Amino acid sequence: MIFPEYLQKCDRIRIVAPAGKVSKEKVLPGIELLQDVGYEVILGKHVFDRHFQYAGNDQQRAADFQEAINDPQTKAIICARGGYGSVRIIEKLDFSPLLKSPKWLVGFSDITVFHSVLNKLELASIHGAMPAFFLENKKITKSFHSLMEVLTSGNSEVKFESHALNFKGSCSGELVGGNLSLLYSLQGTPWQLDTKGKILLIEDLSEYLYHLDRMMQNFRLSGQMNELAGLVVGGFTEMQDNESPYGKSAYEIIREAVDGCHFPVCFDFPSGHIPKNLSLVLGANYKMEVGETCTLKRIQL
Repeated sequence: MIFPEYLQKCDRIRIVAPAGKVSKEKVLPGIELLQDVGYEVILGKHVFDRHFQYAGNDQQRAADFQEAINDPQTKAIICARGGYGSVRIIEKLDFSPLLKSPKWLVGFSDITVFHSVLNKLELASIHGAMPAFFLENKKITKSFHSLMEVLTSGNSEVKFESHALNFKGSCSGELVGGNLSLLYSLQGTPWQLDTKGKILLIEDLSEYLYHLDRMMQNFRLSGQMNELAGLVVGGFTEMQDNESPYGKSAYEIIREAVDGCHFPVCFDFPSGHIPKNLSLVLGANYKMEVGETCTLKRIQL
């Protein structure tokens, strides 16, 4: 696995919008914060463009991303937001320059598509907050501090409370994953995740409960759940139900799908579409301990 260099003050960060249209009011304060703490920030030409629900058309979004990939002076690419659209441009991008000039890719939600592509290239990336989540009520968030710690040192350790649905135990392995809907959409494609022996992180937003069950059953029936070293379940927020109730919560659906599996599972991890969205290095090795309290810690050799 290739790990890009960690950032130093005055390094260049590029902001791109590879998916949904971006609100200036929501993201500009976070972008200005990056400048205030000492980084050179360059915005893609089309970050604030709008093409129906997208931040510009496919060609425009891909062009911004490719320019960031190609720039040898750029040390990190932070996505302005998720939404939908990343999967539409992956075939338009040449990721090979990242192997010669590695740089950190930062984002979550729809950006899971790119995390999965980079994992296939054996290039580490960061599942973490995007600019709209850097400030809350004009105060710097824990999500931003967590991202900066990972970008500048690679240190990543999260301690959190145990959950009643947890499967206790300990494990270690490469951390992979991201947004469950996006991982599901990549099933059967060249970018489908290899989960064997891995710690899988999943989170999601505003999905119907029955569809969550469909996705979990897909991963179960494919055998991908059985091969895990461990499962980290982040936020499953604003979940939807039909007029005829599904009858289980999101966490109960996930727990049922992994029942009988012999690996530790931790629920309610602080990651995803939640205020406290802590950064993790996808592609790095982690040790997970699930007991009376829980810990997920990166192992740096």
